Amino acid sequence: MPDPRTHLNLAHFVARTACEGPGWRAALWVQGCPIHCPGCINPHTWAFEDREWVSVADLAARILAVADIEGVTFLGGEPFSQAAALAALGERLRAAGLSVMTFTGYTYEQLKAANNADWEALLAVTDLLADGPFIQSRYTDQLPWLGSDNQRLILLTPRYAPLAHTFTAKRANSLEVRILPDGQLFVNGFAYKGALGALLRALRAHHLTPTAGTEES
Repeated sequence: MPDPRTHLNLAHFVARTACEGPGWRAALWVQGCPIHCPGCINPHTWAFEDREWVSVADLAARILAVADIEGVTFLGGEPFSQAAALAALGERLRAAGLSVMTFTGYTYEQLKAANNADWEALLAVTDLLADGPFIQSRYTDQLPWLGSDNQRLILLTPRYAPLAHTFTAKRANSLEVRILPDGQLFVNGFAYKGALGALLRALRAHHLTPTAGTEES
């Protein structure tokens, strides 16, 4: 297995998306999650199994080569399970002027209380943190990028302070659908309850197969 401090085990990567945080962003989903929220739309990312190992240097170069993005978003799986490598990646990208948004199933208070140096390093390169587990009984489709109303968007730097007033504003979220080179469809983003199911049923009716990485809030 590659060194987990210098390599990331990826479940999926999208070079440019408008659904995973402020503005146009690269987004990467890491493989492996210990939290296992009931109702999680990405259970295929739970297992700590080898998927696609990529070095921090190669992934940084790939992201920096993407035109017209303002940042990168780390999702999962659980990003803090690969905190050391993500912190190294985030440091490179921040140095190049990009912003970093990180999703986690832990609360910010849990992350700080753990006194984990790798977790602290990832927090240090994160501009915007989306924290907390997905709780089915607290589902919402009205908060930007979040799936349940216990989750929060927390500013860890001033980068997105001008947008802070929009974080609690009710608004519809969105989905993106991509056709992959092998003919499968990749769906990412956030939608109102039931939208994803309806979309998947329609795709299957036309003999199209969606692939991993889908999210619904």
